[in-house]
Amino acid sequence: MKNLSIVLNVVLLVALGVLYILHFSGNKNGSKPATELSVGADGIAYINIDSVIFKFEKFTDMRNELLNKQKSAEAELNSKGNQYQKGVRDFQDKVNKGLITRATAAQMEQALLQEQQDLLKLQNDAQQNLMEEEQVMNRQILDYITSFLEANKEVYNCSYILGKSFGSVVLYGDSSLDITDKVVEAINLKYKSEKK
Repeated sequence: MKNLSIVLNVVLLVALGVLYILHFSGNKNGSKPATELSVGADGIAYINIDSVIFKFEKFTDMRNELLNKQKSAEAELNSKGNQYQKGVRDFQDKVNKGLITRATAAQMEQALLQEQQDLLKLQNDAQQNLMEEEQVMNRQILDYITSFLEANKEVYNCSYILGKSFGSVVLYGDSSLDITDKVVEAINLKYKSEKK
């Protein structure tokens, strides 16, 4: 829920930045490209930012990469957790059977406590790294979309392109002003050409 709030705030901030850039950079030469889309009389259009992100192939690729890192971290944690559990069982077995001295048992117990702390630290570090990577990924995706819209502002012929999503300040938009599908198609074409 906290991540959703952060993502929505970032989306709104990016949308405001796009609006500012588009408004003040405008079409300087006064000519209109032949590929213009029809937009509202006020030069306003919108995209459903969630749809653009989730249909954007770069997002899918980056998310899959992040999921692979998460699986790798989980596998490492599980492996070390299993080693720790085996060590605990071995320790308990030796203590219960009286196979070690109290001094050796104290040393083994101390080593197990250190191993447990290391395991917890590894888990916390992995979680923090994955959360940070997810935030960076989301910013990179939004930056890519924003840069794309800015670079292709003549195509969309808009003074403003708003980002609509659940909980955003744009609560309603006439569907004739929705350029989501066109933007998704265009950014995926651009991404595919860059990927080759």
